[in-house]
Amino acid sequence: METKRTLEGITLAGEQLIQQAIDARRLYQQAVDARKPADEIERLRFLADSLFQTVTDYQLDALGHQRQTRH
Repeated sequence: METKRTLEGITLAGEQLIQQAIDARRLYQQAVDARKPADEIERLRFLADSLFQTVTDYQLDALGHQRQTRH
C-alpha cells in the first residue's frame, strides 16, 4: 500500500511525532512559568526545538523536498 503524499497523509503519518513536539513545548513553557532552574529550562527548550525540527524534516522528506545541508 502506497502512502499518499498529501498534507493530510503527511500529518496523519507524523501525528505521534507532532504530538510529542507539542507536549515538549508545553513542558518547556511550564518550566519557564514555574521559574525552574536555567539548566532544566534550557534542556527542555533544546528538546522541544529538536522535536519541531524533526517534524519539519519529516514533512519535507515526505513531500520529496531535499533538505539543505548545514555546515
